[in-house]
Amino acid sequence: MKYTLTTLENGIRVITSERPDIESVSLGVWVKTGSAYEEESINGISHFLEHMVFKGSAKRNLVQISEDIEDVGGQINAYTSREFTSFYAKMLKNDAELAVDVIADFLMHPTFPENELVKEREVVVQEIKQSIDTPDDIIFDYLQASAFPGQAIGRTILGPADKVRTFSADTLRRYMQTNYAGENMVVCAVGNISHTEFVRMVKERFAGLQKRASFVPFAQDYVGGSFSEIRDIEQAHVVLGFKTFPYYDKRYYPCMLLSNILGGGTSSRLFQEIREKRGLVYTVYSFANSHTQSGLMGIYAGTGQDELPRLLPVVCDEIRKISNDLVDAKELNRAKTQMRAGMLMSLESSTSVAEVLARQMLIYGRILSINEMIEMIDSVTLEDIRQAAQQIFSTTPCYNLVGAIENKDAPSYEKIKSCLTR
Repeated sequence: MKYTLTTLENGIRVITSERPDIESVSLGVWVKTGSAYEEESINGISHFLEHMVFKGSAKRNLVQISEDIEDVGGQINAYTSREFTSFYAKMLKNDAELAVDVIADFLMHPTFPENELVKEREVVVQEIKQSIDTPDDIIFDYLQASAFPGQAIGRTILGPADKVRTFSADTLRRYMQTNYAGENMVVCAVGNISHTEFVRMVKERFAGLQKRASFVPFAQDYVGGSFSEIRDIEQAHVVLGFKTFPYYDKRYYPCMLLSNILGGGTSSRLFQEIREKRGLVYTVYSFANSHTQSGLMGIYAGTGQDELPRLLPVVCDEIRKISNDLVDAKELNRAKTQMRAGMLMSLESSTSVAEVLARQMLIYGRILSINEMIEMIDSVTLEDIRQAAQQIFSTTPCYNLVGAIENKDAPSYEKIKSCLTR
């Protein structure tokens, strides 16, 4: 993954990975900010800002922002996560400067028109309601809140509707002044573009950006706990969660491989035991999410009310097995192969490469080479997997459930904790 890096005077890191053999460029701005950096009083502001910058800038109204990109066949989008916000586009090579101009224009000179603020508040409120109405979506917000109660990292990305309805243009501007600065921004382009030219494009348009952000990151202290919500629906949606490791931790790769072995695909232990052998679920999988100071590993399953009492003891059994016994060498090799293959196949997408380069620079302050990452994957041993499992699954669990739970035999939080430790 060859790249070139230039750091501007205001701290913005500009990265390119030149691919002269293709006709397009994927580019964007990545900012190290999100809901984990919000005061409770403005929870949801990062996501709302992501919406509102598209509603007008110094040179373009909301229609022109879209039309300028789409008239030349380009694509533009954005996302907000707990620790990152991104604004990105994919264009033909001759239109890359137009994309830089549009993104820089709405980030450097947003207008936040009052009539658009009023409308977009309600649009985001509808997005919040949609998430709440989707049990296999909202349960992950409940998991995050159980893992990190009362903390910024535990609050939702979208925020609560009552707070979103209070956001004003001044609120948005204050947030940008504290959180959008050169030192926590990366501008990256991958494709048919010259590094020198891309640096010029960025430097001309972002020269006036402040260098230093003035916010202080909040602590991320895992606690664990439970929350259940009774709903009149057909399935019970269940997530078990556990404390894991931040990006920088040497146990990051053992954790990712552990998750793959346990529930990372159709050959995984959970899928084979719970779905294929017992037919208790349609969907079951595990996942591992790292943050800058913490991490969270979880197991999700959707099952029927009658199957729930049988499902969770089986999950606990699989957790005990992988914690107490060495996994089979074939399982570990399969997980390593899948992880390497996913990493290498993602390099074929210029959009994916831009995302990886930008996020690594924001997380680590440098780019990890493919060889370095493969070496870290290959160095993981069977004992590393067992130790990671023991450390993770000995933490206080989270237990979250959304669905009809009238069955008196459905496991309680205390039963789950007992089941995991016996």
